[in-house]
Amino acid sequence: MKLPFFRTSVALLAAAFSVAAQAEVYPSKPITVIVCYSPGGSNDMIARTVSEELSKRLGQPVMVENAAGAAGTIGAAKAIRSPADGYTLLLGSGSEISIAKLTTPSVKYDGQKDLAPITMIGTQPMILVGAPGTAPKNTAELLAYAKANPDKLSFASSGVGTPLHLSGELIKQKAKISMEHVPYKGAGPMLTDLLGNQIPLAITVLSSSLQHVKAGKLKAYGVTEPRRAAVLPDVPALAETKGLEGLDMSIWWGFFAPVKTPDAIVQRLNKELVEVLKTPSVVQKLTESGVVLSVRGPKDFAKFVDGETSKYRQIVQAANIRTE
Repeated sequence: MKLPFFRTSVALLAAAFSVAAQAEVYPSKPITVIVCYSPGGSNDMIARTVSEELSKRLGQPVMVENAAGAAGTIGAAKAIRSPADGYTLLLGSGSEISIAKLTTPSVKYDGQKDLAPITMIGTQPMILVGAPGTAPKNTAELLAYAKANPDKLSFASSGVGTPLHLSGELIKQKAKISMEHVPYKGAGPMLTDLLGNQIPLAITVLSSSLQHVKAGKLKAYGVTEPRRAAVLPDVPALAETKGLEGLDMSIWWGFFAPVKTPDAIVQRLNKELVEVLKTPSVVQKLTESGVVLSVRGPKDFAKFVDGETSKYRQIVQAANIRTE
């Protein structure tokens, strides 16, 4: 009568030993890191910088695969569909992990439920910049002008539903001003029009407009994190301006795996990634590009993503943002 229970117990023990053995020999073949955007951007640079050093530590090639399109959701969906064996990872960010499901009904996956956080890398502020011909000299003057002239100002971003767009909406909501959003398909065309005074304002990733700000070609009104950026210490945080107190938005990145990846493999990857992110050459390259390292393990990273998703949800609902 006890035989079925015995067989079940044996099966469970065998499965447990199999997972343990798999983790013990991991990795035994190359690993792929999926990047949800085209080569040359911040996501791609971070993935390649980290993957090169991770390969040395794991003793296996760590290859970057760019699966761009649909605001990052194509790459995220591909990672989620991959075998949960630690050989396919995702370099994820807020756009495809959290925002996509809030703004796009056709997105069927849930980044928080279908992916296992491994290691958070860090954040980078966005920055509100103005064209050379935009009159207000600072953020306080800009907000005063916007209040006195509703809808006379517009701000550009790299697309509807991006963190850049949400930052602009948060500025509008906090300051109680009205500005039109002008979505672009990428940072390149947006910056071209901004430098040419075709649009008055834009919100960009800090690294995208850093050289133009340093050269004095763009007006820097403020960064979207509550602290000033180390690479632009003279540019205030937007939160320093009355009406924008507490404003805190950033781009963030981290490594994820399909949700059923064995915990022993997740912990091994986290251990190695933490060491990679202490490597001087990696630290230098990331920080010089404007990334603020904020390394977190699986549990703390999951809590961070929960908080960011709640923040995004409030902004999306208040602005009624939909991408289709």
